Amino acid sequence: MNLADIMKQAGQMQAKLADVQEKLEHLFVQGQAGNGLVKITMTGKFAVRAVEIDPSLMQTGEHEILEDLILTALGDAKAKAEVAAAEEMKSVTAGMPLPPGMKLPF
Repeated sequence: MNLADIMKQAGQMQAKLADVQEKLEHLFVQGQAGNGLVKITMTGKFAVRAVEIDPSLMQTGEHEILEDLILTALGDAKAKAEVAAAEEMKSVTAGMPLPPGMKLPF
């Protein structure tokens, strides 16, 4: 493989990466906790877009439970967004010998 081929491949990868980044902005995942009492909607780029809280959790003295459920739902949404992003990134790195654990974008 010569330098021109490497540069061409790098340019193609950059274009694919831009496409993936665009897809991730419009990809939505939903994390939840408490059997759906708290739901968090997040993009594939980890931007929170919505929080839904069941009215039954809006009782005096229940704020600690609500806080825990929100954190759990955020963690669930983040984990789902990470999986979705990894799946999208496979199209960019397909066929490229990247070291184990190396993630794109850098």
